[in-house]
Amino acid sequence: MTSTATWSTAASATLHCLTGCAIGEVLGMVIGTAAGLHNTATVVLAVALAFVFGYALTMRGVLRAGVGFAAALKLALAADTASIAVMEVVDNAVMVAVPGAMDAGPLTALFWAALAFSLLVAFVLTVPLNKWMIGRGKGHAVVHHVHHND
Repeated sequence: MTSTATWSTAASATLHCLTGCAIGEVLGMVIGTAAGLHNTATVVLAVALAFVFGYALTMRGVLRAGVGFAAALKLALAADTASIAVMEVVDNAVMVAVPGAMDAGPLTALFWAALAFSLLVAFVLTVPLNKWMIGRGKGHAVVHHVHHND
């Protein structure tokens, strides 16, 4: 199965995925840094929450379209796993690489600037992946018909 894979479609799919990822990522980073967790624990928490919120956002639209829970979960896993994984590797690598960002805490401009930058870099690097996947009928292509029928 192949699908139309324009840059616009890929950017839209990536933005959709990034929305859920960003909610989880920001929440995990804020909780982890505010609680003084070790950087590794903060990253693990942020990644876990990014996957939860990323899948939940996709499932919300699929469930609204009348798809059952088990099928919606299967679609969300197929649609978002690769995209979320790439985003999480990239944005957490950037956060860790920016000097002092992980230790700055959520009350500082450095923390928020690094986090915003990390999400932007993740978006830019994930768009080509999503374009490639959509062109092969994978990724967001597996839920496109469901999302656009509601």
